[in-house]
Amino acid sequence: MICRASAHFKELFKMKILVIVDMQNDFCLPSGSLYVPGAEKDVERLSRLIKKKTTVIDKIILTADEHHVMDIAHPSYWRNKQGVHPAPFTTISWWEVLSGEWIPFGDKDKVVDYLRRLIEQGEYKHTIWPEHCLYGSEGAAITPVLMEALTCWAREGKYYEVVEKGLNPLTEFFGAFRANIPLAGAVDTEFNVKLKEELEMYDVIWLAGEAKSHCVANTLKQMFDYPEIIRRLVILEDCMSNISGCEDLAISIYEKAACMGARFVTSESLLY
Repeated sequence: MICRASAHFKELFKMKILVIVDMQNDFCLPSGSLYVPGAEKDVERLSRLIKKKTTVIDKIILTADEHHVMDIAHPSYWRNKQGVHPAPFTTISWWEVLSGEWIPFGDKDKVVDYLRRLIEQGEYKHTIWPEHCLYGSEGAAITPVLMEALTCWAREGKYYEVVEKGLNPLTEFFGAFRANIPLAGAVDTEFNVKLKEELEMYDVIWLAGEAKSHCVANTLKQMFDYPEIIRRLVILEDCMSNISGCEDLAISIYEKAACMGARFVTSESLLY
């Protein structure tokens, strides 16, 4: 009993940060343009945890996916020989651009190089998404239920931070730390050292967000070079969901995280 009480006491005094990936209207509301099935329930569970654990969460960082309309992953950036834009969820390869099957809005050679580097560097295939999280739009806003919980937490004299990502239209930006392919001369696409250094200040890092298959998984993957951070991770597996049809896409990423020492828990298990 004494040992258990001592361990509980030590846990209470560990510095905790909560990282929330892309819990925005377009992902989390059924009316959103890229709705992730189950996301609204994830938001409810996470918001309840924030309210219940206000005193033990020392910092909250949110990421916000933001895009221009003319974005390399949006339909309007592309057309085929007939002038037709690709349907959402179409995948486009570098050889399809080289052959003229798909014609990009931007410089063809640079786009071919970008798509080739995605494959060479083990990133996801290039996918066309519905227009989502448009810069300044309601769809890009933090979803209201979560925002209300954040506001309650912040009224206790704390400050949350929002890390914007995705505004460079020439590269995708799934993970929180860097673009899928950082671009030369584009600082906003390079690895976010400040974010890494901030996470290193905390003993425990809670991770939640949308979508589990994409932006959460890639945030996790981008931490693999920093095993000391991975060992501090507590992944809230009931506060994230997959994009439909992509349930198996990131299994290997989560398996590697577990092997490196990340813990997987439910928000319910942390309430008491």
